[in-house]
Formats: sequence, structure tokens, C-alpha cells
Amino acid sequence: MKSSPACTRGPTSSWGGTDAPTWSGNDEPTSSWGGTGEATRHARALALGVVLVATLAPACARSQQEAAEPPAQVGTATIAVATVTPAPPEAKSSAPAGKKAEANVCPEGMVLVEGEYCPDVEQKCLEWMDPPTSRYHQFRCARYAKSVCKSKERVHMRYCIDATERAEPGTDLPRHFMSWTSSKKLCEAEGGRLCRESEWQFACEGEEMRPYPYGWERNSAACNVDLSENIGKPGRLVDHRSVVGSHEKCASPFGVQDMAGNVEEWVQADGRGLGSKMGWKEVLKGSWWIPSRHACRQFQVGHNDVYSGAETGTRCCKDAPPREVAAR
Repeated sequence: MKSSPACTRGPTSSWGGTDAPTWSGNDEPTSSWGGTGEATRHARALALGVVLVATLAPACARSQQEAAEPPAQVGTATIAVATVTPAPPEAKSSAPAGKKAEANVCPEGMVLVEGEYCPDVEQKCLEWMDPPTSRYHQFRCARYAKSVCKSKERVHMRYCIDATERAEPGTDLPRHFMSWTSSKKLCEAEGGRLCRESEWQFACEGEEMRPYPYGWERNSAACNVDLSENIGKPGRLVDHRSVVGSHEKCASPFGVQDMAGNVEEWVQADGRGLGSKMGWKEVLKGSWWIPSRHACRQFQVGHNDVYSGAETGTRCCKDAPPREVAAR
């Protein structure tokens, strides 16, 4: 089954009346719970099934007018069900040794991401987490086969990215109630920028194209994910944020932490100018603490540039100097 950027309606969620997306690429059923101001109206509209990502046919046609040259395209991921012999457990991974020597090319708090990115990836789910009788069957994958790059060529990428989600001043908790616009302003004020979706994905999955930042088998204890009790209600979420970087096992091949769960992170769509993903420049990645897909290639669109919620946070990227400059 091909995971394509199409508006596909999912099953109805029991968490507040919103819909749970299917493997069409959209994210969790309730990423609109904590909105404020105009964001609350968007959130509650979502909770009533009025403005749902999976039903955004008009939104999918929204055009973008900017015309700057884009970075690498985000690509696609093919998600399929397969029955194969389980692969042996993968070895614990860490950031490549060759990359550590260049760690100082990035500002403090950022890590260097460099390697060959595959835009089009096939990922087969070998075992689903939820039973066939559940409305969320084929939503959360318990175990994947090794990923396969379907692209003819990989794309070389080199940039800096925040090692953790941006923390609130004076605390170690991730910022929340951040909109796409406020996240963009924060990053740019410090000499950075919003990550493009392809950059965020590569920092999460690495050259191995891991479905989860930590590997191929889902581990609900590795990250701040899969909390289903005492969640709250739309507009009044119970705060379940964890201290940034406190889940040691929730680390990507590049050592980037909390790319699954904790808070959902704004990125900029790939494409010309401000980019476009199903007609939106605003894309959310990583999901938050609720039961969700939490895969590196999942995404959510449907919130505008001023939406903010208790679950929305920020991570920044920055261009890295070329190797010849960094070596001076």
C-alpha cells in the first residue's frame, strides 16, 4: 500500500470526536487539543470533525506563490503489510564517529547532520501494535522490516539541527503553544531557520532510513509517547511534557533527541519558496505524548501559521559551512 499525500478520512477517535488518520501520511487523531485564540477555534473545529486533516479537500488545493529554489524534496514512504521471518535485533547505534570530529561547526546546542538522504523509501510493517478489531489497526506499527530506498539516487545533505526541542526560558521543559509563525521568528532571531521537512526526516531516520529514530521496533518506553490516561479534553490538555533530552533511548542515529513524542514540532514544507505539502507550508512532525504513529516519515497538515496548542513546540535548523570552510 503506497503512502501518498492524499486527503484520506480515518476512523473516528474516542478522544474527542476527531478522526484518526490512516496510512495516508497524516498524523495522530488529536493534534488540535490545546489551541488558544484563533487556534482554539481551529482546534475545536477539528474536534467536531469540521476541519480535519483527513478531510481537507479544499486545503489540498491551496497554492503557494513564492519562487525561491528549494532544498531536496521530502519524498515519499511506501508503507505495506508483509509477513517475513523476523530480523535479528539491531545493534545499538550512535552518531557516526566520522561526524563527531566536525561537531564544532555547529552552534552550541546543535549537532551536525551529514549524509546521503533517500527521498523515496519503502517501509513494511511486519506486526501491528493494535488488534484487528481496533479502529486503530494498521495505525501503530510494532515492528518493521528493514527499509528499502526506492530512489534512483540519494541526495547529499549537510546542516545543523537542535539536539533537543527548544526549551522554555528558565526551565528544561520544551516550549509549547508555539505556532509556525512564532517558531519561524524564534529560529531566525537566533541566526537559524525552521527545518525543512526533508531535513527533519533525515535527522530522525539517518542513512539507515529507520522508521523510528531509535530503530525498527516500537518501544513505548524509549520516548514520551503512548500516554492514554489523564489526557484532558480539547483546549484543556493535561501537561505531560518531559524535560528535553531526558529520554536517553529516544535518540536518532545522529544523536538528535525527542524526535518521537514529547511535543510536536513545526517544520517548513519542501518545495519552491515556502514550500507546499498538500497545499500547506505548515507541517507538524514527530507527534506528541498521545498514542500515535510517531514514525520519522509521518506528518500532519491542516493547521494554519498562527495555530498553537499545548502540544506544539519548536526545533531549529541552520546551514552548516562547507567542509573546506569548516576545515580552516
